[in-house]
Amino acid sequence: MHIKNTKVKPKSYRTQHQVVYILSLLAFLFFNPCLSFSQEEKTVPDGTEGEVLNIPSADTAEVKKKNLAWNEFDLKFTTIKFGAAVLVDYATFSQDEEGEAQMDSLNASLVSKFKVRDFRVLVGGRFNTKRTITWKAGIIYDGATDTWRFRETGFTIGVPELSSHVFIGRTKEGFSFNKVMSGYAVWGFERQMSLDVIPILADGIKWFGFLPKSRIFWNTGIYADWLSEGQGFSKFNWQFAARVGWMPVYNTSSNTLLHIGASYRYGEPLNGTMRLRSKPEADIAPYYVDTGNFDSEHSNHVGGEIYYSRGPLMLGSEVFLHSFQSIQAGDPTFSGGEIVATYILTGESRPYSTVGSVYSFVPVDDPLFKGGAGAWEAVLRFTWFDLDGGTVSGGKFWRITPMINWYMNKALRMEFGYGYGVLDRFNLNGATHFFQSRIQIFIN
Repeated sequence: MHIKNTKVKPKSYRTQHQVVYILSLLAFLFFNPCLSFSQEEKTVPDGTEGEVLNIPSADTAEVKKKNLAWNEFDLKFTTIKFGAAVLVDYATFSQDEEGEAQMDSLNASLVSKFKVRDFRVLVGGRFNTKRTITWKAGIIYDGATDTWRFRETGFTIGVPELSSHVFIGRTKEGFSFNKVMSGYAVWGFERQMSLDVIPILADGIKWFGFLPKSRIFWNTGIYADWLSEGQGFSKFNWQFAARVGWMPVYNTSSNTLLHIGASYRYGEPLNGTMRLRSKPEADIAPYYVDTGNFDSEHSNHVGGEIYYSRGPLMLGSEVFLHSFQSIQAGDPTFSGGEIVATYILTGESRPYSTVGSVYSFVPVDDPLFKGGAGAWEAVLRFTWFDLDGGTVSGGKFWRITPMINWYMNKALRMEFGYGYGVLDRFNLNGATHFFQSRIQIFIN
């Protein structure tokens, strides 16, 4: 199917001025030598490790009160901590003749440019209660739509009797290791394409936990769109998601772990209609694969995940199947996945959080602005996404991406990557060369 060429209106001077002001403010906060960006060992248990601020859990609250960070305040009934994050992308492209012909069929084009990928303001804290109760709120500027909206917002209640927590509010469903991770902590420019089937957020209730002795983890939740109706991520009337797994190896002294998990999801598409599409892991590019609209009563999604890390080395893979009940479209099933290897050249180890059962932010042992070289990470990824199924011909795309991540310190990261991808669509196999870079600031 062809995609209509939807032209985005140029941003106003006022919006551009706001973005410049935001970047200037963040740069001031980041480079000011009077400010401290110390890392906390224990973070707020929200099930989305790294997405929000580092906030002390119950057993570190008293220590924190005596040593508040520069952006943290004690209001007696609750603590409150502020933060912010921004992503700025640049990409340029080169295609063969078949690739250019496919862009003509899509009525789209590849344009080299800079773009504010994401900007968000973060706030969170811990209530002064005997039972651990934390709260968080996030407001995001979406560069794609030039709008501000709420991101992960809600309350987490500790349930130590069951080695778990309950979250109520807007959050990630908990489907997939990589989807649960903070977008600011993932190793690539974007998450793998197959995960675009799963909405980034949902409103509902989630129960998640980790058993230290058996090293079994889980999360399960149910969500509805009564608050999010009309927002871009709201594509289902309601959905149920669950993830469970086991860590047969978990040795913190040698930084060695083996993580195995599986996810399941059931959903009822909004208004009985579904459309799946994805960009080629470059937000500046147009949508490469697209099913167009098709009727669907419900969907089932299954996924498997395996990750191994030892010291600076990390190996991982996730694969997914997305099945839709649709008489019109012949009950299509779509698939996709990722294989990834990373190695931190400067020797750091990517930390693992048992709160969300995911990797967290790469530490920097020798920060650039303290005379060091920062942390350098080499990444090699292979991803694929197949949107041909039933009577639907949405296209197939695969991509291989070598890249380098440079973590100057805890708050500042730069990414440099090259990608080669092939699109199978419109009876053509077109190749694209991707040249991408990103600067990321994450203040927490």
